[in-house]
Amino acid sequence: MQEANFTLRVDNALKTAFTEAAHRQDRTAAQLVRDYMRSVVQETREQDEYEAWFRARVEAARQEISEGRGLTHEEVMIKQAERRSRLLAQAARQSQ
Repeated sequence: MQEANFTLRVDNALKTAFTEAAHRQDRTAAQLVRDYMRSVVQETREQDEYEAWFRARVEAARQEISEGRGLTHEEVMIKQAERRSRLLAQAARQSQ
């Protein structure tokens, strides 16, 4: 892997405190910065993947609704009320 330099400016107090914190973790400041950079890249990838998945799900739901295959809010609420009733009855039978 080809390496490149990354230069940034920080005040002296921050650099000293960061270097000391890195040494308390048995790491160098450069190692911690690289780890942080990797984590930011990974988190960004995961956010992008989630956003793409979420948009696809929303689009699929919109398509279902436009084709008449979706449920209205009222239908969902009725189904959930029925489910709650079944589960409560089941729990009551099990506790006897």
